[in-house]
Amino acid sequence: MTDHQALLAIGIFLITYAMIIAEKVHRTIVAMLGGLIVVALGIVDVESAIEHHIDFNTLGLLIGMMIIVGVTAKTGVFTYMAVWAAKRAKGDPIKIMAALAVVTAVCSAFLDNVTTVLLIVPVTFSISRQLNVHPFPFLFSQILASNIGGTATMIGDPPNIMIGSAVPELTFMAFINHLTPIVAIIMAAHIPLFIFMFRKQMATSEANKRGIMEMDNSGLITDRPLLIRCLIVLGLTIAGFFCISSCMSSLPSWRWPARSSCCFLPASMRWRKR
Repeated sequence: MTDHQALLAIGIFLITYAMIIAEKVHRTIVAMLGGLIVVALGIVDVESAIEHHIDFNTLGLLIGMMIIVGVTAKTGVFTYMAVWAAKRAKGDPIKIMAALAVVTAVCSAFLDNVTTVLLIVPVTFSISRQLNVHPFPFLFSQILASNIGGTATMIGDPPNIMIGSAVPELTFMAFINHLTPIVAIIMAAHIPLFIFMFRKQMATSEANKRGIMEMDNSGLITDRPLLIRCLIVLGLTIAGFFCISSCMSSLPSWRWPARSSCCFLPASMRWRKR
């Protein structure tokens, strides 16, 4: 790459980033157009762009896990977990905030953390309305918990996936052995911090607490047969990550559980509709 091409690439990058910040056009379209312009101007040839600059292993893992989470969400299990945690906390806003943060962190460790937050947030708004408290403390704690929990495993956070893709020595078990204990300590330190920061915003009446305890979670699971299949596929996927990490050392191997298992859920849904 010549100096002229390097300056041109920097200019395209800055313009693309500015358009993403402006949010006038969808960020995906802007990013794709930026990449196409770089290829069209000959800064990067098509073959190099496909072989060296697109990480298909990371994309495959993300797509697979998002399909699994998306299909599982249709069963209502994430709503059920949030309501169950709120009821276990006896309707106490502070305890609910801590419980939802833990649920978010654990789910984010083995699922896509962004999708986990998007699934928990609607229930959080319902709970905050029932308690008549501001939702910000719940959302703030869940966003931090999602980022913290997603760091615990290779599949919990896109940066972890990219790092694992670039460094063959960092296997699935290596992430767990080195990061999970640290993440657990960080979460244990953050929960008291959340409580201290937001304790004055969590006052509510006993009537509102009783409203939480009276929430009916028996009908939140909308499709039990699908839930069972989703849990089986998710369990096999996570077990596959553990087994392949222990038995195989080739770089692409740990992506295959998510890639292959995600194919079963759409097929299972189509079979059920017949």
